[in-house]
Amino acid sequence: MSAANGAANAAAEDTELDELRAALRDFLAAKSSEDAVRKLMEVEPRYDPAVWTQLAEQLRLPALAIPERFGGDGFGLVELGVAMEEAGRVLLCSPFFATVALGAQALLASGDEEACSRYLPDIAAGRATSTFAVTEHEGSWDTGRMNTHATFEGGSWSLTGEKLFVVDGTTADLLLVVAQTEAGPSLFVVDRSAEGEAVTAEPMQAIDGTRALARVLFRSTPATIVGPEGSAAAVVERVIDTASVALAAEQAGGARRCLEMSAGYARERYQFGRPIGSFQAVKHKCADMLVQVELAEAAAREAARLADESSPEFPVAAATAHACCSRAYMFAAMENIQVHGGIGFTWEHPAHLYFRRAKSSQLLFGGPAVYLERVLERLHV
Repeated sequence: MSAANGAANAAAEDTELDELRAALRDFLAAKSSEDAVRKLMEVEPRYDPAVWTQLAEQLRLPALAIPERFGGDGFGLVELGVAMEEAGRVLLCSPFFATVALGAQALLASGDEEACSRYLPDIAAGRATSTFAVTEHEGSWDTGRMNTHATFEGGSWSLTGEKLFVVDGTTADLLLVVAQTEAGPSLFVVDRSAEGEAVTAEPMQAIDGTRALARVLFRSTPATIVGPEGSAAAVVERVIDTASVALAAEQAGGARRCLEMSAGYARERYQFGRPIGSFQAVKHKCADMLVQVELAEAAAREAARLADESSPEFPVAAATAHACCSRAYMFAAMENIQVHGGIGFTWEHPAHLYFRRAKSSQLLFGGPAVYLERVLERLHV
């Protein structure tokens, strides 16, 4: 009986995930078309506030992976992974990844109940966006190599320094910032709406115009410490694991879309009186893409499942998923261009947009050398 109940519960969960996926796919198809993406790439902010409001109010996406006691819906990385896959399929220009997978996860990882109670309800409701400011000029996520520092005077903290490659850093309402103190790297929150000119941000030119990056400068900026002083290193490690799985799901969704584009073009494009998909070389490309995409989806979904089960194997699975999905997305994006031939190299074709997103995602947490080293560290090799 217990086995039957388990199977029934699994089937019900799969049905719920399918319904979530279908609802998101319909919504994003209407709101994140190629034309919409291209327009948002060229403007500031790099997202449509009206669409963000709809995502929050109609679909409650920001609340998806936030615990119910903090105003969220209490789901986990499995459900968040579905949302990220669908967002990745359409190159959604939105603060969703930065807010939910970076900023909110930093608050949760800190273990600071007071800070979570203060900030997460607004994030869950879509009233506030957030991000995680860690990297500096070297682009490293190593907390021991950061120069931004915090000082405590007159009963309050202030930050001085510069952060680079901050996802959605020009628009985030809440900045979760790692800075050095006498006790070591510590986590702080800066409320953009309250600080005025004490914090400035400017957009950075990047290969991928669909994911906004910023340079953020702090000049004695008032900040509130989150969690114990000197505890940020563990927070960063946890956020990297969680965000890597969310990013892996987004990469898998983008890779799947590249495969669909290639297969569709191979069926429709004729040469020598027959569709190019009938040629062995093109068949092999599509088959190799399918293998990579299926592996990426499996890796991302398994890592999400282990996270929701609080498995000790999660850190290894998270690092593996990011490595696997980064490779798969780059492969699929490059092969998509090859299958499309000359048109695939042009600015007018969306294939290059997916290639740029694939490359930026591959580099977001340090690139191949870093994420492969992270796999070895998680394996204690």
